[in-house]
Amino acid sequence: MRIALAALAMGMAGVAAAGAAQTPSAQTPSAQTPSAQTPSAPAPAPVKEDFRPSSLNQPGQLYPQVNSQGYARFRVLAPDARAVKVSLGLGGRGGTVLTKAPDGSWMGTSEGPLDEGFHYYHLTVDGGTFNDPGTRNFYGSTRWESGIEIPAHDADFYALKNVPHGRVEQILFASPSTGTQRRAFVYTPPGYDRSAGERYPVLYLQHGWGEDETAWSNQGHANLIMDNLIAAGKTRPFLIVMTYGMTNDLRPGGPGGLAAFDIRPFQTVLLNELIPYVDGHFRTLSDQRHRAMAGLSMGGFETKLIAPKHLDTFGAIGLLSGGTMSMEDVKAAPGYRDKVRLTFVSFGSRELEGGRTGPPGGPRSDPRANAEALKKAGFNSVFFISPDTGHEFQTWRRSLHAMAPLLFRD
Repeated sequence: MRIALAALAMGMAGVAAAGAAQTPSAQTPSAQTPSAQTPSAPAPAPVKEDFRPSSLNQPGQLYPQVNSQGYARFRVLAPDARAVKVSLGLGGRGGTVLTKAPDGSWMGTSEGPLDEGFHYYHLTVDGGTFNDPGTRNFYGSTRWESGIEIPAHDADFYALKNVPHGRVEQILFASPSTGTQRRAFVYTPPGYDRSAGERYPVLYLQHGWGEDETAWSNQGHANLIMDNLIAAGKTRPFLIVMTYGMTNDLRPGGPGGLAAFDIRPFQTVLLNELIPYVDGHFRTLSDQRHRAMAGLSMGGFETKLIAPKHLDTFGAIGLLSGGTMSMEDVKAAPGYRDKVRLTFVSFGSRELEGGRTGPPGGPRSDPRANAEALKKAGFNSVFFISPDTGHEFQTWRRSLHAMAPLLFRD
């Protein structure tokens, strides 16, 4: 989520990891980009006036609203403002200009329907950046952004249901390498507290660029996805550990920014500090075959930099919009064939349009062809495409839902 992120504003940028012994063919490190209807698409149907408040609104707030077609409507009270715009996605690349009403409010409807699922947005009021007071905030784009949810036809797999629920617990662990106490969140499955003699596999799951360790629970509903899969008997219960993927001296917006990104400090945190803490404080199956690493966007990039070089630690690898694994990649990782039990790669269908699977200016690699080549060579290689979504959380929700049942099969 090659090492430079200079093209981050394009939404599909590459990162070059200084100090990495090998530069993988990485996929875009930025987290989420909006996917609204493009100018070349057919004219949309008339907008239906069946708008309802977004499910992410603050209590009692009527706006923003969404309709059955996926349009979004915004209303902001700013009587002294001269111009108000809604900027969608990280960096605010898409947007809706609002029109002032006589009562001092500003209102507007998106030009086209948005993709199903979660979208970041913020307000631009007279050139300043603000959050919408009508909706909840989510950490993305290195700041707390407003969020809107477009109802999805397949939302049932991450819906809050009357099933046994696991717990998402905050932990603080010592990090001598950074001189700090760092934070992570750990999902423990239903029944963990009652099954005192049972031990569980662990998935280390990383967020995308500009996000933090809250993203997979808040935006991604990872805990609800797991609860529902476990209740349906479709996956083995396991722990999920989510931590911040940057170090405190190489953070987005810090000295050098992402252009100076180096995987080694985070690798030290993960391998030498977090994993030992989790194995020491939770009932884990602490062997390689019961430990996996995956991530979305930049988190997938981090996974590709770390996991193949530490195959005695991780037995499964997941890249969610975060690159591809080629035959050249696995040949460069001694023991990959014998030690990696699952290679899972996924993208949104819109990410694959026009071959946009590599960093700007860098070599392009066909992830489908790579996955198929691994499969033909005898690897357990799975390639998943989320239909009608781009570089956004609905892609990653679906990806986790597809990947989880494939992990830790004995």
